[in-house]
Amino acid sequence: MLDYPFDTQLLIEGEDLSEDDIHDYIQAHIPGDCLLAVGDESLVKIHFHTNVPWAVLEYCASLGEIHDIVVENMERQSNGLSG
Repeated sequence: MLDYPFDTQLLIEGEDLSEDDIHDYIQAHIPGDCLLAVGDESLVKIHFHTNVPWAVLEYCASLGEIHDIVVENMERQSNGLSG
């Protein structure tokens, strides 16, 4: 059993984005692990394992347009199931 089974990935498109600020906010306010926030001032890619993927989506949507959203249940994958 995984502590944080939902692999959450997305792109944030906006202006004056800071990958460091985004990383620090998620790390401080949303429980999870394996956080990556990479990009530049106009596009940031997020990868994060969490139990509350909706919190990640809500925060990121407050920063700009979100695209290419993927939320996968890694426990289902490890059991040979999809989705």
